Amino acid sequence: MRTIAVIALKGGSGKTTVATHIALAAHLRGLKTVVADTDPQRSATEVLRARDGLGPTSVGAIGSSLFAAQIAAVGSGMDTMVIDTAAGAVEDVAQAIVVADYSLLVVRPTLMDIAAAVRTVDIIRRLRKPAMIVVNQAPTARDGVEPPSVKRALRALEVMRLPVVPTLLRSRAIYQSALETGKSVEECYDVNAAREIAALWTFIERFTFGKRDTPPPPDAAEDEDLKFAP
Repeated sequence: MRTIAVIALKGGSGKTTVATHIALAAHLRGLKTVVADTDPQRSATEVLRARDGLGPTSVGAIGSSLFAAQIAAVGSGMDTMVIDTAAGAVEDVAQAIVVADYSLLVVRPTLMDIAAAVRTVDIIRRLRKPAMIVVNQAPTARDGVEPPSVKRALRALEVMRLPVVPTLLRSRAIYQSALETGKSVEECYDVNAAREIAALWTFIERFTFGKRDTPPPPDAAEDEDLKFAP
């Protein structure tokens, strides 16, 4: 079983949105998936509850119980565990990083988010665990040219010496509105958002775990109805 921790000490980064979409991406590709929800708000759990059992399962957890949750997931035959961590909970985030095979640090392209991410990167380095950065809520590029704020953010992130996922998740209302109905954007009709999540999952498969052992994501550019849409 693989374990992915989605982390961000700063609130408002969209960490839960990213974590839930990753869990749904795994589920839609036929992987038995569980979300370990350590966020006291239990937002990911509420999203998955709206699926009436037709999706990833979720368990409430705290940092100190993550290892036990991981063992239980292995015993239940799970293929993937996604840990949604709580903003500002340094100890819980550190525990998640320790038990995870790989951590995804969610950062918005703002100077405040990048400054806050430095502290998280320091924890990752001290624990000597693999991680990469997911840029979330990025403004849309115009004619293939990134906005100045995104260019500055990407340059600043280079200093952290962590790989940055090449697919940026753009600022799109569909990410939140889809989850309000318990769905991933891959189950909706926004081709661009679906393509972003599919590309993110492909990157996780290819570069985080070194292989592709699940079916390829749908080609949103060719099939606008999307394979996973109802």
